[in-house]
Amino acid sequence: MNERRNLVRFAWLSIGTAVLTMGLKAGAFLLTGSVGLLSDALESGVNLVAAIAALISLMVAAQPPDEQHAYGHTKAEYFSSALEGGLILIAALAIMATAVERVLHPQPLQQLSLGLIISVVAGVLNFLTAQVLLRAGRRHESVTLEADAQHLMTDVWTTAGVLLGVAAVMVTGWEILDPLIAFAVGLQIVRTGAGLVWKASMGLMDTALPAGEVAKIVALLEEHCEEGVTFHALRTRQSGAQRFVSVHIQVPGAWSVQRGHALLEEVEADIRGALPRVAVFTHLEPAEDPVSWEDITLHRPEEEEAG
Repeated sequence: MNERRNLVRFAWLSIGTAVLTMGLKAGAFLLTGSVGLLSDALESGVNLVAAIAALISLMVAAQPPDEQHAYGHTKAEYFSSALEGGLILIAALAIMATAVERVLHPQPLQQLSLGLIISVVAGVLNFLTAQVLLRAGRRHESVTLEADAQHLMTDVWTTAGVLLGVAAVMVTGWEILDPLIAFAVGLQIVRTGAGLVWKASMGLMDTALPAGEVAKIVALLEEHCEEGVTFHALRTRQSGAQRFVSVHIQVPGAWSVQRGHALLEEVEADIRGALPRVAVFTHLEPAEDPVSWEDITLHRPEEEEAG
């Protein structure tokens, strides 16, 4: 759990970068009047809110299990990811609305060279921070840090697109290019925001582990299927960085409790050795008992009829 608490420092890094880049881009907008640079500043504001949400979710997720949350608090990271995706979508709509207004009522751009320099500095800061967060997110399997990193990288590509638009205005004199590119940037941000919301919703819906990990679990279980031993009701899910696996193991009814228990210990140890951060729950059943075959689904037949 100390490992999860250490992730909080990355959220503070993201907050510091968001504050700095937001100030830089806001200054660039005031100097140039570029709606593209305004879109960049707005997204950095979203970065700040998202980074604060990430900090809170990481602090909650690092809390140990308690009586009210026996499975831990790691699912809190999905709320942060979903919130970040929603904020990105709102910012994208604001950017596109501003771009449309500027197309209808164009305004000249000023001091473009200085604005470009400021935006480049902000983009570099975002890129460096995003790479740090992305590596940490993948290493520690933190959906919060990965979402924050993806958001910052979107900001980097957004900045690149905006700079291209401003440069195009400088070269061609066609001021309409600035809001058109800003609108395109908004569409790209919509795509990223929707992706984050979808990924978070899948985590909150207790989606199964990736197919490759499930296949690895099945292969390990099959290794223990000696004569009279089988398994069913394999269920998996992931909550942030924490994995959960449950399975029913059926053995000959003549086995002693000790022998059955020893088998389950071996199965659990093998799965824990194959996957990181996994909690394994096994259930022992006699293969000859028909009732042992009635819980393949989540609910037994009589429970489904009662429902």
